[in-house]
Order: sequence, then C-alpha cells, then structure tokens
Amino acid sequence: MTLSATAIQTATALCAVLATTNVSAADTARFPERPIRLIVPQGIGAGTDLLARPFAVKFGEAMGQQVVVDNRPGASGMIGLELVSNAARDGYTLLATSAGIQVVAPQLFRKLAFDPNRDLAPLSLFAVTQNALVIHPSLPAKTTREFIATAKAAPGKFNFASAGTGTQSHMATVQFNLLAGVGAVHVPYKGGGALNAAVIANETQFSVTPLPGALPHIRSGRLRALGTGGEKRSTQMPDVPTIAEAGVPFQSTGWAGILATTGTPKPILDKIHATLLKVMAMPEMREMIERQGADPVTSTPAEFARFIGEEWTRYMPAIKAANIKIE
Repeated sequence: MTLSATAIQTATALCAVLATTNVSAADTARFPERPIRLIVPQGIGAGTDLLARPFAVKFGEAMGQQVVVDNRPGASGMIGLELVSNAARDGYTLLATSAGIQVVAPQLFRKLAFDPNRDLAPLSLFAVTQNALVIHPSLPAKTTREFIATAKAAPGKFNFASAGTGTQSHMATVQFNLLAGVGAVHVPYKGGGALNAAVIANETQFSVTPLPGALPHIRSGRLRALGTGGEKRSTQMPDVPTIAEAGVPFQSTGWAGILATTGTPKPILDKIHATLLKVMAMPEMREMIERQGADPVTSTPAEFARFIGEEWTRYMPAIKAANIKIE
C-alpha cells in the first residue's frame, strides 16, 4: 500500500527518536519494581475495557508485577490520552487505546494540549474487532434488510446511540446510515457501556457498535444482532450475516493496541513489547480475547506506528464530511 504524505509524516512522528529521560540505567535494568498502570480512556464495560482487563491480568503475571486498569473516560478519550502523554517516561503508565480514540477523536478537536502522534509511542496491536448492527429486541426486524425497510418507513423517528460524538460507534453508524439510506437521530452517550444500556432500555433503537461491548448482551438476548461489519462473518457469531450480505457495501472494523509515553527508555519499551508478544501467544489469552468478540493480533512498534498513520489518513475524509468539531 502506498502511503500519502500525511500518513508518512504521521508515522515518522510516531517513530521519532525518543527524548532523553532521567530514568537511570539501574532503574531500567530493574523494571518493573512496582505496579504498572494501564489507562483505558473509556468507562467500565466499553469495548476496549473488556479487552484490556484479561490482557492486564496475564501481562501482569508475565511481568511479575500487578497491572492496574485505570478507566479515564471523558472528552472522547482525550482525558486518558493526555494523562499518558504527560506521564513519567518510565514505562509505569501504559495506554490501551482504540481506533475511535486514537485516530478519530483527536481530529475532531480544534485544539489539544498534547499531540498523540508525538507524545505517545506505539508498541503493538493486541486485538482486532468487528462492529455489529444491534437493535432493541422489540423491533420486528430479524435481518438487516428488514431493519432498513422499517427505518425508511419511519424517517427521523428512530434514534441511534453512540459512545460519544466522534467515537467509533458514531462514525460507523453514520456510515451505515448513509449507505443504507436510513434517517435517524444521533444520541451520544458517555461510553460504550452507556450506549448498550440505552439500546437495551429502548431509549435508542439501534447502533453500529464494537462487538466486544455488545456481545454479552447479544448472547443474553437483551440486544439483537442483525449484521457485522467485517469482510467475513464474525467467528464469535458465525450465524449472523455480514451487513454486506444484505446488499449494503459496508465494512467497519476496529482495533485495540498498547502505547507508552514517548521518551521511555528503549530497553523498557523492548521488555514491555517482548512480554506482550509472549502473553498474546498464550492459548488461554487468545481464547479470552476471542471470548470478548475480538481476534488476537500483534505487531512490531514500527508496524503499529505505520498502521496508525494509515488509519489517520483513512478516517480523515469521513471526519471532514461529517463536519464535526469539538471545542
């Protein structure tokens, strides 16, 4: 794939030479000597949170120190990103992030006090997810085609939920609505957990949302899944067709990855990355990720940096078309 100038610049910034730090060589050799904090810029029960928690347990066991998941939702994930950007450059504060938080939301803000492409050091992907079209079970639709017909028959009367303006669920549902010709009112909530609760309560009728957060509710019958956004059917729900099978040329997937603060000594970053690869190779870890509705995957720091740059460029036209700006 040929990268655009913007993607190349972004990837270059992400791979920039690490800044100097006052962490001593002895500190580096002994790392980690105390618990590590894993910042999740979402609320409890959101997609990235559900993936990060089992990872944190196994990662902590492999590192020999507890890894504490610290949920910092708010400002479309920017509170969490800024916290890690400004953290000590010692490897004790890590970030579990996703597409909506890392590449969509930063482009929506007119001004940020930090630069996610400069201040955060990519380490590796650890999961790839599909988005799923979910509805309240009281609706008569049993397929994507039936839902589109129902929604078109009542233009503007359906509400769709998102985890917040500019989040992955917001952009994915807008994309679906445009392609399917569905008119609906956007209702933003504070996180994926609140999004799913809103559809379950029938405050909103549908959403295209990351599968990890929705899967437990789909399995319990509190949400009905009509379609998924991958090229192929989800391995977690093989009986649910893709949205493309309904004749809508829609594809929408997400991801989760681990980043550190730029300037963290390379030996510490190398140790974190090597441990991450070890953990993700464990059959029980892969099974836990799959159980949450995602596919386990890893990458090198350079590959992840390049991928973020490509994602940044890929989302840019949709963000401009949506004309969303947050002060």
